[in-house]
Amino acid sequence: MSDDVLHLRGHVLVAPDEERPEAWVVGGRLTYEPPAAQGAGRTVDLEGWVLPGLVDAHCHIGIDADGGVDDATVERFATADRDAGSLLLRDCGSPVDYRWVDEREDLPVVVRAGRHLARSRRYIRGLGHEIEPEDLPSYAAAQAKAGDGWVKLVGDWIDRATGDLAPCWPREALQAAIEAAHAEGARVTAHCFGEDCLPDLVEAGIDCIEHATGMSDVMAGIAAARGVAIVPTLVNIANFPEFAAAGEEKFPLYAEHMRALHARRYDTVALAYEAGVPVFAGTDAGGSVGHGLLAHEVAELVRAGLPPTAALDAACWGARSWLGRPGLEEGAQADLVVYAADPREDVGVLAHPARVVLRGKPVA
Repeated sequence: MSDDVLHLRGHVLVAPDEERPEAWVVGGRLTYEPPAAQGAGRTVDLEGWVLPGLVDAHCHIGIDADGGVDDATVERFATADRDAGSLLLRDCGSPVDYRWVDEREDLPVVVRAGRHLARSRRYIRGLGHEIEPEDLPSYAAAQAKAGDGWVKLVGDWIDRATGDLAPCWPREALQAAIEAAHAEGARVTAHCFGEDCLPDLVEAGIDCIEHATGMSDVMAGIAAARGVAIVPTLVNIANFPEFAAAGEEKFPLYAEHMRALHARRYDTVALAYEAGVPVFAGTDAGGSVGHGLLAHEVAELVRAGLPPTAALDAACWGARSWLGRPGLEEGAQADLVVYAADPREDVGVLAHPARVVLRGKPVA
């Protein structure tokens, strides 16, 4: 179908509140101008509600529950996301190099955060660079160069001395590391489950918080004022009771804390959204969560209190803008998903894409 023209008909959703009746895909690019006669090429009609390719703003196609994966597994993970309509992935940390994915026109576009930067003995073994505070700035600069505009810190983890979640870094090290990454043109995000690491991260100039289950109304107001985004990963937060049970015998305080964070997860997301914190949809796929579940994450955001259109925007137009990637703009690479019904009315529609088009080619 390389010479075919795709005629998109029905509802081409350029923005949550803006649609056009038709568009075309010619040579892999989107256009709103009717093309000239195409000679031997066919015109293929795709009708329905057309959205830009969805965005999983927090996933890991380079890891599974046992750590780094081989190329075949990377391909399987990326394909599962693609087939579910997620055509732009923000990988929040991987110990394996899979840049070969960039050469594959049948796999999603990936924005990488390099490798996790973790405190020594304070994270999942083998996933990140485990370092001490004095090394954090130089490692942040190196990962800024290795990634695609993002650096990932591990902001908190179990502290064996206290038996509970605790910050991993002093504020001075965080500030120096974030400044070093910014100097290289990268933004910085951080894993953060608990409450105590948030003030230092935000005061140090962090750009985004992953999970953010410990956010209070006060911190939400500060984060909103500074433009700090959150990616709640609610489909992963659903596993907190299991994490608590696994650690209860050795770390009872941690187990109790994780259950409390889980119990108020929806309220936490709602207060952040209501305070004006930018919220984006991410699954944390890889590890304990499977790939291809972005529709479930959007549904979780709605359960947390986001209006359906806002939850959809968090996985679509708004997320693409946040990552500096185009949507359904004239001349843009044609990465799009077609649905049989309007997902603005029912986000459950996202779980059933009628057609996925990647780089202008329909996915079989």
